[in-house]
Amino acid sequence: MATPAEVMDVHCTIVDQKKRRFRCNYCGKEITGLDRLKKHLGGVPGNVLPCVEVPEDVKIEMKNAVMGRMKADANTNSDGKQKGNLNDYSQHSLSRKRKHYTTVESGLKKKDEMAQSLIHPKQHDAGKIGKEAEDISSRQIERCVGRFFFENGIDFSAANSPTFQKMIRALVGRGSTVYKVPSCNDLQGWILQEEKRALQEYVREIVHSWGSTGCSILLDGWTDGKQRNLINFVVDSPRGPIFMKSADVSDTTEDVASMITLLSEVIEEVGVQNVVQIVSYTSLGSVHAVGKKLTEKYRTITWTVCASHCIGLILDKIGMLDPWRGVLGKAKDITKFIYSHETVLKLMRKHTFGLDLVSSRRIRSLMPFLILERIESQKKNLKNMFNSLEWKSSTLASTADGTHVADLVTSESSFWAEAQMLLKGSIPLIRALHLLNGGDSKPQLGYIHETMDQVKETIKEEFKEEKTKYQPFWTIIDGIWNNHLHSPIHSAALFLNPSLFYFKKFNDDDVTKVGLTHCIERMVEDKRARYLILLQLDEYTEAGGAFGYGDAIDQRTGLSPEKWWSLYGSECPELQKFAMRILGQTCTGALRYGLKRSLSEQLHIEGRNCVEQKRLYDLTFVHHNLRLQNAATIPNTDYSDIFLEEMDPMDEWVGGGDVKW
Repeated sequence: MATPAEVMDVHCTIVDQKKRRFRCNYCGKEITGLDRLKKHLGGVPGNVLPCVEVPEDVKIEMKNAVMGRMKADANTNSDGKQKGNLNDYSQHSLSRKRKHYTTVESGLKKKDEMAQSLIHPKQHDAGKIGKEAEDISSRQIERCVGRFFFENGIDFSAANSPTFQKMIRALVGRGSTVYKVPSCNDLQGWILQEEKRALQEYVREIVHSWGSTGCSILLDGWTDGKQRNLINFVVDSPRGPIFMKSADVSDTTEDVASMITLLSEVIEEVGVQNVVQIVSYTSLGSVHAVGKKLTEKYRTITWTVCASHCIGLILDKIGMLDPWRGVLGKAKDITKFIYSHETVLKLMRKHTFGLDLVSSRRIRSLMPFLILERIESQKKNLKNMFNSLEWKSSTLASTADGTHVADLVTSESSFWAEAQMLLKGSIPLIRALHLLNGGDSKPQLGYIHETMDQVKETIKEEFKEEKTKYQPFWTIIDGIWNNHLHSPIHSAALFLNPSLFYFKKFNDDDVTKVGLTHCIERMVEDKRARYLILLQLDEYTEAGGAFGYGDAIDQRTGLSPEKWWSLYGSECPELQKFAMRILGQTCTGALRYGLKRSLSEQLHIEGRNCVEQKRLYDLTFVHHNLRLQNAATIPNTDYSDIFLEEMDPMDEWVGGGDVKW
């Protein structure tokens, strides 16, 4: 039987604690008294109307709870002693006569449970325990199925599909009638509520860690199909990311004051003392002004721009340069022609052994370069295809588009030479993007400075140090780094990263020192703590005390910077705390977690009744936090799959609406 706390938490919302008034989570009806609420949920006749929306399993559970209580009350005297059962002897005798039949006719088993317990009490207890374990196992399986639905945003009606039910029984139940396939009502009822409770506990544990580790508020903004501007708020920390909420900012995007109000509410809810930085998803529009005003209001908080967004800007600018714009245009001609004609697509897949040229990316600026890389890698196979008899004998080979693409692949050597040149300058950026988004499972704030330097050096090496070839790429990278991406917190993270600071080639320039000093002054409000940090920096720079121990030296590159400070920085507690709060943060936004935006979009559609709105809110909370929980434990392992999502069939790279079948 559900406890009062469980009932209140899962099946209803408290309207008035003092008056014990509740609102049913299924139909929205307000009811006074917990007993009446149970009768309402269980459909027990009496002084309350039954709920018509409650899932069947909840209804049975509540009805059993109410009837069990009524039966217990009826069997209890006024002095508290239980009444005798006049049928005990006759039931015991009857059970002996019927014992043989209960082992043959399974339909009588439930009716004879009490009789069997009188004859073989130990066997009955064992059977009861086994039944309870079986029920628990079944519920766990149903919850696993529910998590699959919630995490992937699958329509609950799919649970009613006969093929889905057969699949689950085949995989889990092996045809057993014991296992119950969750219904649509189960998924949107008790299963959703249990997952919500489990995730609320998970979120609470992470929230409690923010005081010691600090956290970053990540903004994930986009424009939906209705031209609404929406933002998801994700709070990231060393313990993992959690989804906080979403907001429709369509009316406030260009209103700096309104955006400050919204962000201030988020910051206050997270706790000003916990927030290290806010990571914006863009540098466009009024965002720069919002960041400037917000950091004036909250001096201890840093405003940064998502590194993924900045690398996307770099790639966009590279793609606009000549001759690279022409190279990408020719690559698009190739894919658009191939994917617009089924016969050509089949022929291409035959020659590439099933490999596709096109895949989508959530960061759109990545897609042209990755497609070009795929085309270049299939150069030989594509040439074989357009030189094949099967192609030359096709009707498309004589068309203007067919001739153009075939000549481009087989005869235009300048296209292939320019494609190789462009890839030398762009692929290092894409690989850096993978690292910055957790490709090696390290918080990247302490590495972004070095990563961007390595990108530049790699590009320089790719072009054999010919300045006229690599300099255009460097100019674009430096422009985005200086104007959008770099901030004092990046300098502080670089300085405090032992794997880089103690390296012989570390560049301890004025920009890095000024950035570190700026961070200390803003982030540490207590004057005494600031003074101690400055003193302790000497110990760190000179590798004195514990910083110079053998293990500390050996582990400078073996441990994450944050972990290294936690182990070897205790002799400098103020500096240790400061370093760990910075080095445990990310430098990228929420985009890398691939949250399903359609749920947030639905959440902000008006006209839905309060019950459905609450259910959608719960589903959004569960979906996002399940994905984030999994993302925290399963890092990316292959840069080619970052931000992968389904290709839009109307995308210009695959022919849009001109596909010929």
